[in-house]
Amino acid sequence: MNPMRQPSIEKITVHIGVGESGDRLAKAEALLESIVKQKTVRTLAKSTIPAFSIKKYEPIGCKVTLRGSRALDFLKLSLNIIENKLTESQFDNNGNFSFGIEEHTDYPGMKYDPTIGIYGMDINVALKRAGYRVVRRSVENHKIPQKHRLTKEDAISFVKEKLGAEVI
Repeated sequence: MNPMRQPSIEKITVHIGVGESGDRLAKAEALLESIVKQKTVRTLAKSTIPAFSIKKYEPIGCKVTLRGSRALDFLKLSLNIIENKLTESQFDNNGNFSFGIEEHTDYPGMKYDPTIGIYGMDINVALKRAGYRVVRRSVENHKIPQKHRLTKEDAISFVKEKLGAEVI
């Protein structure tokens, strides 16, 4: 196969949504940092929701972006937690996929602590092909041709072959 057509992992974003700032958010940040071994960034509320007492621009979650070999190792570990099973609906038409982990205690070395509680997390995986830089570069940027873009089927075959996951 042409090496320019090989899909690869561009980045993985791991997100924990707490819904409020304060102590719970600080615990979630510490927990996420201990799992992925990387500093977290706070995510802010996009709008005010009075029913949940959330104000616009209030920190309500945290996230980490992983790239390279760290991303691949974390993805393999996370897929093992969900028993290497994904559904076809978890893939979008641009070749990306997402899944969730219900409890952080499923990760190796993580134990339940009543003072922390249990946090779930969302894992979003963005795939790319070689040559995608032409969209983001500042000089002479161009669009990716339709035949070079990743599709849902390309992403599913990548997950099956490279990661050994089963897509239902």
